[in-house]
Amino acid sequence: MTALRVLLSPPEVSDVERQMLIDAFDSGWVAPAGPDLDAFEHELAEFTGADAVAGLSSGTAALHLALMAVGVSAGDDVLVSTLTFGASAFAITYLGARPCFVDCDPHTWHLDPDLLEQELERRAANGTLPAAVVSVHVYGSVADSARIAAACARFNVPLVEDAAEALGAYRDGIHAGRAGRVAILSFNGNKIVTTGGGGAVMSDDEKLVQQVRHRATQARRPVPWYEHEEIGFNYRMGNLNAAVGRGQLRTLPARIAERRRVREGYERHLGALAGVSFQMNPAGCEPNHWLTTVRFSPDEFGASPADVVTALRTEGIEARHGFKPMHQQPVFADHPVVGGAVADDLFATTVSLPSGSRLTDQQVEWISEVIASVSL
Repeated sequence: MTALRVLLSPPEVSDVERQMLIDAFDSGWVAPAGPDLDAFEHELAEFTGADAVAGLSSGTAALHLALMAVGVSAGDDVLVSTLTFGASAFAITYLGARPCFVDCDPHTWHLDPDLLEQELERRAANGTLPAAVVSVHVYGSVADSARIAAACARFNVPLVEDAAEALGAYRDGIHAGRAGRVAILSFNGNKIVTTGGGGAVMSDDEKLVQQVRHRATQARRPVPWYEHEEIGFNYRMGNLNAAVGRGQLRTLPARIAERRRVREGYERHLGALAGVSFQMNPAGCEPNHWLTTVRFSPDEFGASPADVVTALRTEGIEARHGFKPMHQQPVFADHPVVGGAVADDLFATTVSLPSGSRLTDQQVEWISEVIASVSL
């Protein structure tokens, strides 16, 4: 296999993060607690507009505890967008609940509000309302959270927003993840903000966040011995990770601007090609451009997404097929799905292209030329 010279979404760090990490190390706070973790939580709350934030070890851990906090338990159904990364559904199973999948909008690729409302109406009529709905903000764009939240509120079903890919993204001036009861973020190595590994829960319900923080520290009671009244988890973020995250957060606006430049470059070079289209950004949506994902219609473009991925990897350029829907995953083969054709088509036709902020205009043009050559 050709060695990769251009990565999909590499970690992007600067001297700012390096110095903050060294300062945290020199302070002696290397445990999963400390002033940088406290500060990172406060700065995330200020940045997103949430009232409270808890820093955790991963986005998956955050989703696990967020679902627990809204009351999901064994035997429950949870509705979740089928076009997502596996962790969105995996965390539901950790609680013994069942993920039930809902198709996405063909233009924005997010959870389809119409299908969601229809499914909630159907379930309300037969007494099988879900314990929660998980809406996923895909590829750094923002779902129609106002409509999704309204549908959930109508049936008194808590909305959990998976904003793992959407830190720094807004819709109608509101940060992704602010419409639901609780939301989660991810700081995995390929995310637009990384702490090396980590995640967070954010909410305007401070008691909920306190509960998450308590459970994430082994549910230890505040007494001078180890005492537990419930099962806890070792899910807190480390202070050194938080120090890196603080530096990342300070440089995030510049990275978003650079990733926007990268997407605009792809649009300029590829947008006129037959059979090529991009994830739509509705009016009022300000994505963070985490991953520029492109749809190639094989009949019009003259080649398949697999051909595109192969051609790019031959040149040492990392590219990835769009998300395989959860209802197509063998592990969820027997789970219910509402619709599914849109997500099936997107899996068959989309490719995520290198999107890092350090890509040069020349590299974007070169990548585009490789793609264009496939259709000749």
